[in-house]
Amino acid sequence: MAQYDVFTNPSRIGSDSIPYVVVVQSDVLDGLATRLTIPLSLLDASVKVPTALCPVILVKGQRLCALAHYAAPLLAKALRRPVDNVASQASALVSALDAVLSGI
Repeated sequence: MAQYDVFTNPSRIGSDSIPYVVVVQSDVLDGLATRLTIPLSLLDASVKVPTALCPVILVKGQRLCALAHYAAPLLAKALRRPVDNVASQASALVSALDAVLSGI
């Protein structure tokens, strides 16, 4: 699996509102059993979120909100087949992680 591959959310709980996760972990760490992921949530127009923390990411033509503050490791074996790769949007994801880690 490659960095920025998008997978169907392997968790049954919450998959209605969070249909996908994106792997943000470097390919250098492929030997680990887990992958650091960011959940990709359906956009809710009624909820205001800071775009620096929760950028909009396009997956298969669908606009989703990356919830960087919910980044979590998932077992690599739970991530089956990628449905997309969002490497072209990597800078938004990295900036969101920077916002979580450094507040900027």
